[in-house]
This record gives sequence, C-alpha cells and structure tokens, in this order.
Amino acid sequence: MAVQEKKAVLIALGGSQDQEVTQEHLDELAFLAETAGVKTLKQFVQNLPHPDSRTFVGKGKLAEIKEYVLAARVNNVIFDEDLTPSQLRNLEKEFNGQDDDEFKVRIYDRSLLILDIFLWRAQTAQARTQVELARNQYLLPRLTRMWTHLERQRGGTGTRGGSGEREIETDRRNIRNQISVLKDRLEKIEKQKITQRKSRGNVVRVALVGYTNVGKSTLMNLLSGSGVLAENKLFATVDATVRKVTFGNVPFLLSDTVGFIRKLPHHLIESFKSTLDEVREADILLHVVDFAHPFHDNQIEVVSKTLQEIGAANITTILVLNKIDLYLKQNPEADLEERKGYYREMGFQHVIFVSATKNENITALKRLMFEEIKQKHIQIFPNFFKDGYEFAPWPQEQA
Repeated sequence: MAVQEKKAVLIALGGSQDQEVTQEHLDELAFLAETAGVKTLKQFVQNLPHPDSRTFVGKGKLAEIKEYVLAARVNNVIFDEDLTPSQLRNLEKEFNGQDDDEFKVRIYDRSLLILDIFLWRAQTAQARTQVELARNQYLLPRLTRMWTHLERQRGGTGTRGGSGEREIETDRRNIRNQISVLKDRLEKIEKQKITQRKSRGNVVRVALVGYTNVGKSTLMNLLSGSGVLAENKLFATVDATVRKVTFGNVPFLLSDTVGFIRKLPHHLIESFKSTLDEVREADILLHVVDFAHPFHDNQIEVVSKTLQEIGAANITTILVLNKIDLYLKQNPEADLEERKGYYREMGFQHVIFVSATKNENITALKRLMFEEIKQKHIQIFPNFFKDGYEFAPWPQEQA
C-alpha cells in the first residue's frame, strides 16, 4: 500500500489583528509544517474576534474548508491556535464523518505540531523524555477515537459508543501510567545533570538564546569551532549543547539552547525546565536576533517574555542583531546608531550588529564577550584575584 503524501491546510483567526500579522503567523505555521514534513496546499483565515466555542471557525468557513479538504484529499488540518478538547472532538467528527476507511483527516493545533517536531528533533535521552512527557500531558484530555492506538482494530459498526469509547479509556490509563514513568525517569536524569552543572561551577557560563531559526547554531560554531547542527529549519537544535571556549586566557562555557517561539506550549516549557537551566544559570546571555526578519521586534519580545517566565530576565545580556548584511540590503538607508539607541532604550545595555554567515563583526563580538566574561570572573571569584592573578589583555592577533 502506497504511503500517503502529507498535505495540509492551515487555519488562523484574523479578526483581532492586522492582516499582515495574521499572514506572518500563517507563514510561520507553514514553516513549522514544512519542518514536520508536511506540504501546505492552502491557507484559510476566519475573520472572527474570538474562536467559535464548538468548531473554532464558523459554520460557513467550516463548510468551505471541509469541501476543499475532501476534494483535495488533504490529510492534515492545522490550526494556528490551541484547540480545546471539545473543539478537537467536534472537528474530527466533522472531517471524518464520511464512510471512507482509506482516508482519514488528522486535526492538529499549533502546540501539538510543535511537540511532534520536538519529539522528532530530540536526540538525547533527556530531551526525548522531556518531549514525550509534555506530549502525553497535552494529549491526555484531548484523546479522541482518531488518536487511539487501537483504531485499526475497531469494527465498522457505526455506533457512537461501544468498543471505541472503551479503547479511549484504556488509552487514557496507558497515558497516565506513561506520564508517571516518564516523570520518574526525568527526575533521575535531572539529578545527574545537576551534578554535571555543579562540576562546572568554577567557570563563567555564556548561553545563546533567541527565537528559533535566527542563526544561534551558526554563531555557536563560529565562536567555539564546534560542529553544531545548523539548518534553515525551525528547532534544528532541541538538545542543549555545551562547549568549553577560551578567548586569550579567558575560559568560559558556551551553550546553544532550544529556540523559543510564539505560543510555546506550556507543558513543553515545564518539561524542559532542566534543559533551560543552562539559560537560567548562565552568567551572560547572547540574545541572538534575525535582524532581517520583518517582525524581529516581536520575536525579541517573545524571547524576553519567555526569559522572564523562566527566571532569567535579570542576567547580563548582549543583544546580537544577526544577518545585518541582509538587513542593510533590505534597508540601505537605515541608521544603525539610531536602531542601537532604540534597543538601549528598551533596556539592552550591550547591542552589536553581526552576520554569522558572512563572518562580519564577529571579532568585535568576541572582544565584547571577552571584556564581559573577565568582569564576571572578578565578580564571581573575587578571592582568586587577591593573589595577584591578572587576565591577559585582548589578544593582539584578534584585534
């Protein structure tokens, strides 16, 4: 039997925001779908101020979407907002009410799509456990007959109750048991990670943070010489990567962490708290921004809000405005000093423009990091310098 091509339609609400913002959200959702291996065929916008409580979109828009989905044999319908359990159930009844066992439509909301991508991207035991826990917690109240692992064994009786409902209850018990197992496993892994971080306690720690797909991994490779995966895809990095780096005679640990995104699932943030400890326990943050992105200021706001949520808002931060080459190509008359002043007014004391792919201004970034890391060493380990130890000046060959 041939494998069905993964095709999708995307659905967003546009009544409470500008059309340009709605389109940017849909473009990001399409990029998420592409990262998950799903081809987007069409986008639908429902101009309502609030989602319909029953089916998210109104009756007329639902009929329009359903007609297209069935005609084009689209097997994934993806919503840009989170669906309630009742909305999910109602939508699956609407799209799978036809008597066609060969064609089923899977309903996704934004959080579930992100969770699936994280699960696919996770490499380490810790990251996989964190994502599996978050996904099970998210799915538990949303189980429908489409999501049961026993679906293929269900008879075609056409009744609403019976075996299908019993299968869902069985799956709920299985998921609860799995959540318990995953929590125990994660607790053991986190204890090991705490021990590892304590062993690194005498070194200044620098963490790369930012919106997903802004160039953090490319910058990590430039600064550390490591071969961290850098792709033009969302969430190319899920696992935290830590490297020891030395500028002159100033050593520090540099970590590349998972990218943030608009509406990051709550369960995912909760499950990833131990991984985010690399951020929370850092001495310096490099907040990397795709400066060429038309909504980069919104992305800065998303990252800043997430840092506040995890207790990392007060850490010394260097705002690294990446892809300056593309930005200047788009805005040849831009006043960079004025932009730098704008971000300083927003509270960013250190602001620098770079291009990681073009290796532009990277030496200036290293020098700024060099000076800040020196100061952190002195603040954190004052007794170490009472014996007369001094850092070497900025290496001349890097000047």
